[in-house]
Amino acid sequence: NQSSAYSFGAQVAEVEVDPETGKVKVLQVVDAHDCGFAINPQGVEAQLDGSVHMGMGMALTEDLQWDNGQVLNASLLEYKIPTSVDIPRAIPILIEPIDPQGPFGAKGIGESTQIPTAPAIANAIYDAIGVQIKNLPITPDKILRALERAGREQG
Repeated sequence: NQSSAYSFGAQVAEVEVDPETGKVKVLQVVDAHDCGFAINPQGVEAQLDGSVHMGMGMALTEDLQWDNGQVLNASLLEYKIPTSVDIPRAIPILIEPIDPQGPFGAKGIGESTQIPTAPAIANAIYDAIGVQIKNLPITPDKILRALERAGREQG
């Protein structure tokens, strides 16, 4: 057993997808996580916001290119991350069952909160356009190609 207390979480994203450009706008993310007793509730909410921010980059923009262990991206100027104007409304929901193994009944609320963001956004895109894209990041060109393929298959 690697941990004395495990956290669980779930997220749901709401997006708009422009079918002409493939651009995705994340409108909001509802972010519910079991953190045990929240010793610092504002800190937990900030952690959830940060996780949404990082997960959104993973889902939509961050594309680190490797070849045989060598990074191919020329610099961080070409490595796109979401900025403050891109960040959606994040609605944090703290689930607080007291965990007898955690300090003061708390659990970890770190990296695990980022895990569901990309799947939540990917599922919201699928719900919006009816086509599932399974490799990240989900860029506008991937959306347009998927819509074009879906149109050919239906037509």
